[in-house]
Amino acid sequence: MTDTPLPSPDTAADSATEALLDTPETLHDARLWRDDGWTARIIKNEDDDGWAVEMIKDGEPEPALVGPWTMGRDKKNPKPLDTAAFNTLVKTASEVLRRHEQQLHAMLHKRVTVESPDGELEITLDIVPSEDDPYALLSAFDAFGEQLAQVKVAPNFKLGKANAAAWVENGFRRPG
Repeated sequence: MTDTPLPSPDTAADSATEALLDTPETLHDARLWRDDGWTARIIKNEDDDGWAVEMIKDGEPEPALVGPWTMGRDKKNPKPLDTAAFNTLVKTASEVLRRHEQQLHAMLHKRVTVESPDGELEITLDIVPSEDDPYALLSAFDAFGEQLAQVKVAPNFKLGKANAAAWVENGFRRPG
């Protein structure tokens, strides 16, 4: 018989709490389904007598997707959530988030290609949104991806072939 110390009640409680916090809560209810980093919640549709479903990604304050939800057989209550419906909703909400991220990236990162005496240059404009001090970085790269120049410009700087070419011709001096 070996004397293996048993964990103290406080240590056991701390371990159980840590395990609970580390494990995302999974819940499969008819109107609330939480799994895999997402929560689907069936809510009363404010626009009519029907129902809606909202998909919220864990940690996000707003739903990624809100859409109509099917009525149940009694034509009064919502159809219950199930695995197939939840998986479809996760896929759709993930796609909405992906498209939103792509759109935001496209708004904040622009690029054009211009000719220079040294060959083709890629000119990029990367907008840094900030409530206090928004700005943009105008950069030039050669054909090998080597950065040739970078200047700070106003966040509303319009990057186009003409502006980019003028910047290159002006020796990469900060546009006025």
